[in-house]
Amino acid sequence: MRRIAIVQGEHAVVTEPGVVITTLLGSCVAVCLHDAVARVGGMNHFLLGEPGVEQLLRDDEMSRYGVHAMELLINAMMARGAVRQRLRARIFGGANIVAGLGGIGSDNAAFAQRFMALEGIATGACDLGGTTARRVEFRPWEGQVRSIRADDGPLPAPAPHLPFAGAIDLF
Repeated sequence: MRRIAIVQGEHAVVTEPGVVITTLLGSCVAVCLHDAVARVGGMNHFLLGEPGVEQLLRDDEMSRYGVHAMELLINAMMARGAVRQRLRARIFGGANIVAGLGGIGSDNAAFAQRFMALEGIATGACDLGGTTARRVEFRPWEGQVRSIRADDGPLPAPAPHLPFAGAIDLF
């Protein structure tokens, strides 16, 4: 099993079996998109939903924001054969880990849900909110994803052949 780890501002799209995309989240959000017909899946990881109205950003800062990260992911998937109308989303993260930062995680989660609704992308069960970190592991070919919360115990180190028993949710 090949693993692709992504961090803030990154995304990955996969069209072959035997691959897991993984990320570690706190207040950030990751969106997994899947087209079951084309067998294309992808995940992104963004820091904030949208920049402020008068906030000026350099091009290299845009991928930290969900509004840009979502378009990058959708376009990359369509370039690999996905059809926008067939996309199904799963959304993860958005924890409010540090009390002093207010509701950044909640705002990120709300942005992701609002984006899906506005774009007409169906959303399956999500794992959002709370106060702990989580690891997300997505098998794009199969459309299987799981979220492992830190409050379920220590986050296990990624294993090359980690079984997906019990915690699997299908799109």
